[in-house]
Amino acid sequence: MNVSLFVTCLADIFYPGVGKDTVEVLERHGCNVKFPENQICCGQPAFNSGYHEDTKKAVKHTIETFADAEYVVLPSGSCAAMLLEYKELFADDPEWEKRAEELASKTYELTQFLVHVLKVEDIGAVCHKKATYHTSCHMSRLLRETEAPFSLLEQVKGLELAPLANKESCCGFGGTFSVKMPAISEQMVEEKVGHIEATGADLLIGADCGCLMNIGGRIERNGKAIEVKHIAQVLNSKE
Repeated sequence: MNVSLFVTCLADIFYPGVGKDTVEVLERHGCNVKFPENQICCGQPAFNSGYHEDTKKAVKHTIETFADAEYVVLPSGSCAAMLLEYKELFADDPEWEKRAEELASKTYELTQFLVHVLKVEDIGAVCHKKATYHTSCHMSRLLRETEAPFSLLEQVKGLELAPLANKESCCGFGGTFSVKMPAISEQMVEEKVGHIEATGADLLIGADCGCLMNIGGRIERNGKAIEVKHIAQVLNSKE
Protein backbone atom coordinates (compact mmCIF):
# COMPACT_ATOMS: atom_id res chain seq x y z
CA MET A 1 0.00 0.00 0.00
CA ASN A 2 1.50 3.32 -1.08
CA VAL A 3 1.05 6.25 1.30
CA SER A 4 2.10 9.85 0.68
CA LEU A 5 2.89 11.72 3.88
CA PHE A 6 1.67 15.30 4.21
CA VAL A 7 3.77 16.21 7.23
CA THR A 8 2.21 19.68 7.88
CA CYS A 9 4.03 22.94 8.64
CA LEU A 10 4.14 22.62 12.42
CA ALA A 11 5.48 19.08 12.37
CA ASP A 12 8.07 20.03 9.75
CA ILE A 13 9.31 23.12 11.62
CA PHE A 14 8.73 22.39 15.30
CA TYR A 15 8.04 18.65 15.69
CA PRO A 16 10.10 16.73 13.10
CA GLY A 17 10.06 13.70 15.40
CA VAL A 18 6.32 13.41 14.83
CA GLY A 19 6.93 12.96 11.11
CA LYS A 20 9.57 10.32 11.81
CA ASP A 21 7.31 8.40 14.19
CA THR A 22 4.42 8.59 11.72
CA VAL A 23 6.57 7.06 8.99
CA GLU A 24 7.86 4.29 11.26
CA VAL A 25 4.36 3.35 12.45
CA LEU A 26 3.05 3.19 8.89
CA GLU A 27 6.03 1.23 7.57
CA ARG A 28 5.75 -1.27 10.42
CA HIS A 29 2.24 -2.03 9.19
CA GLY A 30 3.13 -2.65 5.57
CA CYS A 31 2.96 0.81 4.02
CA ASN A 32 5.39 2.15 1.46
CA VAL A 33 5.69 5.79 2.58
CA LYS A 34 6.56 8.53 0.11
CA PHE A 35 7.35 12.15 0.93
CA PRO A 36 6.67 14.66 -1.86
CA GLU A 37 9.38 17.25 -1.25
CA ASN A 38 7.56 20.13 -2.91
CA GLN A 39 4.65 20.07 -0.45
CA ILE A 40 3.83 23.37 1.26
CA CYS A 41 1.26 24.70 3.75
CA CYS A 42 -2.28 23.37 3.30
CA GLY A 43 -3.53 26.96 3.21
CA GLN A 44 -5.58 26.85 6.38
CA PRO A 45 -4.31 30.10 8.03
CA ALA A 46 -5.22 32.16 4.96
CA PHE A 47 -8.52 30.30 4.46
CA ASN A 48 -9.65 30.78 8.07
CA SER A 49 -8.72 34.46 7.88
CA GLY A 50 -11.00 34.95 4.89
CA TYR A 51 -8.37 35.30 2.17
CA HIS A 52 -9.96 32.69 -0.07
CA GLU A 53 -8.58 33.87 -3.40
CA ASP A 54 -5.03 33.84 -2.02
CA THR A 55 -5.68 30.43 -0.48
CA LYS A 56 -6.42 28.97 -3.91
CA LYS A 57 -2.76 29.29 -4.91
CA ALA A 58 -1.62 27.01 -2.07
CA VAL A 59 -4.57 24.69 -2.59
CA LYS A 60 -3.90 24.16 -6.29
CA HIS A 61 -0.25 23.45 -5.53
CA THR A 62 -1.23 20.85 -2.93
CA ILE A 63 -3.75 19.19 -5.22
CA GLU A 64 -1.11 18.88 -7.94
CA THR A 65 1.54 17.67 -5.48
CA PHE A 66 -0.59 14.76 -4.30
CA ALA A 67 -2.45 14.06 -7.56
CA ASP A 68 -0.77 10.67 -8.06
CA ALA A 69 -0.94 9.54 -4.43
CA GLU A 70 -2.80 6.35 -3.57
CA TYR A 71 -3.47 7.60 -0.03
CA VAL A 72 -2.56 10.88 1.67
CA VAL A 73 -1.97 10.63 5.43
CA LEU A 74 -1.44 13.54 7.83
CA PRO A 75 -0.47 13.57 11.53
CA SER A 76 -3.04 16.34 12.02
CA GLY A 77 -6.81 16.27 12.18
CA SER A 78 -6.89 20.01 11.55
CA CYS A 79 -4.92 19.94 8.30
CA ALA A 80 -6.70 16.79 7.14
CA ALA A 81 -10.01 18.58 7.64
CA MET A 82 -8.70 21.51 5.60
CA LEU A 83 -8.00 19.22 2.63
CA LEU A 84 -11.61 18.07 2.78
CA GLU A 85 -12.75 21.69 2.54
CA TYR A 86 -10.83 22.41 -0.67
CA LYS A 87 -13.80 21.73 -2.91
CA GLU A 88 -15.72 24.63 -1.31
CA LEU A 89 -13.19 27.03 -2.81
CA PHE A 90 -13.98 25.87 -6.33
CA ALA A 91 -17.76 25.83 -6.40
CA ASP A 92 -17.61 27.90 -9.60
CA ASP A 93 -14.78 25.89 -11.18
CA PRO A 94 -15.88 22.31 -12.03
CA GLU A 95 -12.41 21.11 -13.06
CA TRP A 96 -10.69 22.09 -9.83
CA GLU A 97 -13.70 21.11 -7.76
CA LYS A 98 -13.43 17.59 -9.17
CA ARG A 99 -9.70 17.45 -8.48
CA ALA A 100 -10.31 18.67 -4.93
CA GLU A 101 -12.91 15.94 -4.40
CA GLU A 102 -10.46 13.32 -5.68
CA LEU A 103 -7.87 14.45 -3.14
CA ALA A 104 -10.43 14.47 -0.34
CA SER A 105 -11.49 10.90 -1.15
CA LYS A 106 -8.00 9.57 -0.39
CA THR A 107 -7.06 11.83 2.53
CA TYR A 108 -6.88 10.54 6.11
CA GLU A 109 -5.64 11.71 9.48
CA LEU A 110 -3.14 9.19 10.89
CA THR A 111 -5.36 7.47 13.46
CA GLN A 112 -8.24 7.36 10.97
CA PHE A 113 -6.02 5.62 8.46
CA LEU A 114 -4.71 3.08 10.96
CA VAL A 115 -8.13 2.12 12.31
CA HIS A 116 -10.43 2.49 9.31
CA VAL A 117 -8.16 1.63 6.37
CA LEU A 118 -5.45 -0.64 7.77
CA LYS A 119 -7.94 -2.12 10.26
CA VAL A 120 -5.40 -2.18 13.07
CA GLU A 121 -5.84 -1.02 16.66
CA ASP A 122 -3.02 -2.77 18.54
CA ILE A 123 0.09 -1.06 17.19
CA GLY A 124 2.37 -2.96 19.58
CA ALA A 125 3.21 0.21 21.52
CA VAL A 126 4.36 0.31 25.14
CA CYS A 127 4.12 3.41 27.33
CA HIS A 128 4.14 3.14 31.13
CA LYS A 129 2.52 6.47 31.91
CA LYS A 130 -0.66 7.93 33.31
CA ALA A 131 -2.00 10.06 30.47
CA THR A 132 -4.95 12.10 29.33
CA TYR A 133 -5.98 12.93 25.76
CA HIS A 134 -6.85 16.34 24.34
CA THR A 135 -9.59 16.20 21.70
CA SER A 136 -8.83 18.90 19.12
CA CYS A 137 -11.70 20.95 17.72
CA HIS A 138 -11.07 20.53 14.00
CA MET A 139 -10.53 16.78 14.28
CA SER A 140 -13.75 16.18 16.18
CA ARG A 141 -16.01 18.88 14.71
CA LEU A 142 -14.85 19.16 11.10
CA LEU A 143 -13.23 15.80 10.45
CA ARG A 144 -15.79 14.15 12.75
CA GLU A 145 -13.28 11.65 14.09
CA THR A 146 -13.72 10.97 17.80
CA GLU A 147 -13.14 7.25 18.26
CA ALA A 148 -9.99 6.23 16.39
CA PRO A 149 -7.43 7.82 18.77
CA PHE A 150 -9.01 6.14 21.78
CA SER A 151 -9.24 2.77 20.00
CA LEU A 152 -5.48 2.92 19.50
CA LEU A 153 -4.52 4.30 22.91
CA GLU A 154 -6.60 1.68 24.73
CA GLN A 155 -4.31 -0.98 23.24
CA VAL A 156 -1.03 0.67 24.31
CA LYS A 157 0.52 -1.59 26.96
CA GLY A 158 1.16 0.08 30.29
CA LEU A 159 -0.80 3.23 29.45
CA GLU A 160 -3.37 4.42 31.98
CA LEU A 161 -5.73 6.82 30.23
CA ALA A 162 -7.57 9.27 32.49
CA PRO A 163 -10.72 11.06 31.23
CA LEU A 164 -10.38 14.81 30.66
CA ALA A 165 -13.13 17.09 31.94
CA ASN A 166 -14.67 19.42 29.34
CA LYS A 167 -12.69 17.61 26.67
CA GLU A 168 -14.82 19.22 23.96
CA SER A 169 -13.58 22.71 24.93
CA CYS A 170 -11.07 24.47 22.66
CA CYS A 171 -7.53 24.95 23.97
CA GLY A 172 -7.51 28.52 22.65
CA PHE A 173 -5.04 28.05 19.81
CA GLY A 174 -7.33 28.17 16.79
CA GLY A 175 -4.48 29.14 14.46
CA THR A 176 -4.71 32.89 13.87
CA PHE A 177 -7.32 33.22 16.66
CA SER A 178 -4.58 33.01 19.30
CA VAL A 179 -2.77 35.88 17.55
CA LYS A 180 -5.82 38.08 17.01
CA MET A 181 -7.44 37.41 20.40
CA PRO A 182 -4.50 36.70 22.74
CA ALA A 183 -6.27 37.66 25.97
CA ILE A 184 -9.18 35.30 25.33
CA SER A 185 -6.84 32.57 24.06
CA GLU A 186 -4.76 32.83 27.23
CA GLN A 187 -7.78 32.28 29.45
CA MET A 188 -8.93 29.32 27.36
CA VAL A 189 -5.60 27.52 27.53
CA GLU A 190 -5.30 28.27 31.25
CA GLU A 191 -8.66 26.57 31.80
CA LYS A 192 -7.59 23.62 29.65
CA VAL A 193 -4.35 23.18 31.60
CA GLY A 194 -6.31 23.25 34.84
CA HIS A 195 -8.46 20.33 33.67
CA ILE A 196 -5.34 18.45 32.57
CA GLU A 197 -3.71 18.93 35.97
CA ALA A 198 -6.87 17.70 37.70
CA THR A 199 -6.53 14.29 36.01
CA GLY A 200 -3.23 13.65 37.79
CA ALA A 201 -1.71 12.64 34.46
CA ASP A 202 2.01 12.99 33.85
CA LEU A 203 1.53 12.85 30.07
CA LEU A 204 -0.73 14.82 27.73
CA ILE A 205 -1.44 13.23 24.34
CA GLY A 206 -2.95 14.93 21.32
CA ALA A 207 -3.24 14.52 17.54
CA ASP A 208 -2.65 18.14 16.47
CA CYS A 209 0.70 19.87 16.87
CA GLY A 210 -0.92 23.31 17.10
CA CYS A 211 -2.89 22.34 20.19
CA LEU A 212 0.11 20.61 21.73
CA MET A 213 2.34 23.63 21.13
CA ASN A 214 -0.21 25.94 22.75
CA ILE A 215 -1.01 23.74 25.73
CA GLY A 216 2.59 22.62 26.17
CA GLY A 217 3.77 26.22 26.24
CA ARG A 218 1.29 27.08 28.97
CA ILE A 219 2.23 24.00 30.99
CA GLU A 220 5.88 24.99 30.80
CA ARG A 221 5.20 28.61 31.79
CA ASN A 222 3.17 27.37 34.75
CA GLY A 223 6.13 25.24 35.83
CA LYS A 224 4.17 21.96 35.75
CA ALA A 225 5.91 18.62 35.19
CA ILE A 226 3.55 17.26 32.54
CA GLU A 227 5.06 15.77 29.40
CA VAL A 228 3.39 16.56 26.07
CA LYS A 229 3.44 14.11 23.13
CA HIS A 230 1.76 13.67 19.78
CA ILE A 231 -0.15 10.39 19.47
CA ALA A 232 2.29 9.22 16.77
CA GLN A 233 5.09 9.39 19.34
CA VAL A 234 3.09 7.29 21.79
CA LEU A 235 2.15 4.73 19.14
CA ASN A 236 5.83 4.37 18.23
CA SER A 237 6.94 4.07 21.86
CA LYS A 238 8.48 0.89 23.29
CA GLU A 239 9.00 1.95 26.90
